[in-house]
Amino acid sequence: MGSLKFIVVLLLLSCTGSAFSQQEEAIPWDPNLRLQWSDFKAKPIEGSKVAATTASGLSYEFSAEESNGKIELDYTVNSYFYPKKSWYKPKICDDVILSHEQLHFDISELFARKMRQKMETTTFTTNVKAEVKAIYRQIIKELSEFQQLYDNETNYSRNVEQQLSWNREIQEALGK
Repeated sequence: MGSLKFIVVLLLLSCTGSAFSQQEEAIPWDPNLRLQWSDFKAKPIEGSKVAATTASGLSYEFSAEESNGKIELDYTVNSYFYPKKSWYKPKICDDVILSHEQLHFDISELFARKMRQKMETTTFTTNVKAEVKAIYRQIIKELSEFQQLYDNETNYSRNVEQQLSWNREIQEALGK
């Protein structure tokens, strides 16, 4: 079988399900970065009962090459915050809500790490493009479910005790 080479890039916002070009303003996750309200640059949705929205998600790219019957994969998986898609209502937002929004971004990083681990431990075939896409879709599904669980258990940050518990749990998972 001949040499198999290709590159795939996919960017998806887990909160909105919208695809964006790589020119979209994005802040990569960094363990030393804490979001500030000034990072939320979109206009709040008129009539929304939501205090704030964090647009964060995962992106991946990879290249694969077949060598001696084995698929060699070179890949990157990153999590990003999208300022121009994230918004808040200044009159009702506080530090507790900001910590809630930060955790949405941190949770995206946890699932980026999960995808990196899955990519590292998977033995790929010549159907690598479909296999990577399937891994990504599964991770995004799990991420979405986890984000919803987080919102439900914290009641969108209104349950301060649960919010603080989630903060500790996620920070521990991130190794902070």
